[in-house]
Amino acid sequence: MSTPVLELADVHTYYGKIHALKGVSLTVGKGEIVTLIGSNGAGKSTTLRTISGLLRPRQGDVRLNGQSITSTPPHKIVERGIGHVPEGRGVFPALTVLENLEMGAFLLRNDAEFKRRIELVFQVFPRLLERIEQKGGTLSGGEQQMLAIGRGLMQQPDILLLDEPSMGLAPLLVEEIFNIIRRLNEEHGTTILLVEQNAQAALQVADRAYVLETGRITISGTAQEMLHDPKVVAAYLGL
Repeated sequence: MSTPVLELADVHTYYGKIHALKGVSLTVGKGEIVTLIGSNGAGKSTTLRTISGLLRPRQGDVRLNGQSITSTPPHKIVERGIGHVPEGRGVFPALTVLENLEMGAFLLRNDAEFKRRIELVFQVFPRLLERIEQKGGTLSGGEQQMLAIGRGLMQQPDILLLDEPSMGLAPLLVEEIFNIIRRLNEEHGTTILLVEQNAQAALQVADRAYVLETGRITISGTAQEMLHDPKVVAAYLGL
């Protein structure tokens, strides 16, 4: 079996004395969409923040392409190939769409490569091209989410971490965002770790899934298995 793009091995993360992640282990293979589902407070965002180096685990290991990044500073983790689109989008409201995208490529020094990457973003998100000179703070919620994902893609990361991309969006926009996630994976080969409260939508686009409950992985399997698992259906799918 090839080395996973991302691997967490027995990761324990704390907020002060609060034991938030209690031995989380998971893998994401190249070209996969893996989703992490669970209720509020289960530790989903904490998992992504730990991967990104924003939180340091007290125990366990985080590996990117087989190399430990557990003690690597966040800015170096970005350089190593992890793109993180945070919950709440985090666009720069006073900057234009173009300037926001430029912030995603701050490590890049090659003009030709920048042009190639931004053309890819506008191919995926043509609406951003239409709004290129508009301030990020004046965009709709759906457009801001597109901008946040586009900014993450400007890094051309080995893996893209998406934290609650559908949060606060109208149902039609939720469908559009998940279609975009599927296209990024199928057409561009983007490897994605998706944290999402909309478990039904997440499982429809994912290859595999993990259920996180109070800091522990309690169920794992293919997305199709999860869609028919009685415990998952009862707890998260509302069916």
